Amino acid sequence: MRRASKETRAQNLVEATRLIQAVLAGRPEVAAAPDAASGAKAIGADDARWSQAAGLSLGDALRHFKGGLLTPDPFAKSSGASGSKTRGETSVPGGARFETRDFVCAAGARSYRLYIPASAPARPRGLIVMLHGCTQNPDDFARGTGMNDVAETRGFAVAYPGQTRSDNANGCWNWFEPKHQGRGAGEPAILAGLTQFIVAEFGIDPSQVFVAGLSAGGAMAAVLGETYPELYAAVGVHSGLPTHTAKDVASAFAAMGGGGKTRESQGAPRYPGRTIVFQGGADKTVHPSNATKILDAATPDAASISTRRVPAGEARHRPAAITTMADQAGDTIAELWLVEGAGHAWSGGKAGGSFVDPMGPDASLEMMRFFTRKT
Repeated sequence: MRRASKETRAQNLVEATRLIQAVLAGRPEVAAAPDAASGAKAIGADDARWSQAAGLSLGDALRHFKGGLLTPDPFAKSSGASGSKTRGETSVPGGARFETRDFVCAAGARSYRLYIPASAPARPRGLIVMLHGCTQNPDDFARGTGMNDVAETRGFAVAYPGQTRSDNANGCWNWFEPKHQGRGAGEPAILAGLTQFIVAEFGIDPSQVFVAGLSAGGAMAAVLGETYPELYAAVGVHSGLPTHTAKDVASAFAAMGGGGKTRESQGAPRYPGRTIVFQGGADKTVHPSNATKILDAATPDAASISTRRVPAGEARHRPAAITTMADQAGDTIAELWLVEGAGHAWSGGKAGGSFVDPMGPDASLEMMRFFTRKT
């Protein structure tokens, strides 16, 4: 993947695509380059599988940022016999598809998984881009969040981009590096380009395109919401951080501990679309104060704020304090779910995924409800 990234930066997109296909297929080289110089291409389900990554917190991953590979490369092919299933393979309902694809653009290349719902296979009604946390991979994140099942009920497609271990040793999105915090370059440009490609491919309604993420993925979702507000109609940040609070690993730790200060963006300020934030009140990895900072950055013109507490007995899940922010017209522009007693994990997550809290409330359901304006 390092060679592929180098070729991409040099604008040798045909060679970059050839190298990416070789890595995904588990071969040292391929016989011929693809016909297309750039874009996305689906590859067979048996050509490449995601391996299960071990669970490290965002903090642990950043501590080993300059180290070697701590877990199997999520882009490596399974070493099992041909035709066997990789441990932790994600199942899909009949008629649905969960494709392994790769995307190449001038800013770089990433592989991703794409869920295409059985309820709307030709033209999904919307798209959610889901960004995993450190040491996770697309399959792990899909299983843990259960977002495919939620999307199926609404006819939505779900894209799960995967971070490469060559771009970050622990599979973290590089939200804390300035070169990945702006528009038109780095990871934001790759992820935005991937999103635009899927929207164009399926003719998806642009008003129904959303992005969400966990931990480092949540921080990158916030970056995308700020840098591409015209592309993402709403943003979901789970256990993440606000933009421009870090410029390197040291300042990332300060931000995670609650001490980060938001820096002013260069040029005219941009604000993300509607934003929903989930945060565990007992999170020892990302301080809960970051959730409030995300809301403050997303809602400079909020006209009203209200908070209500949902007790555990009433909701049949962990108690949560829900803060709602509305604009002058009374429309909800942001929500914060502070889940009491929850740690650094996807609220309402499903067994089989890492960093999940099955006790709920269900973040996937609530994000979909918020995204689609359902109450």
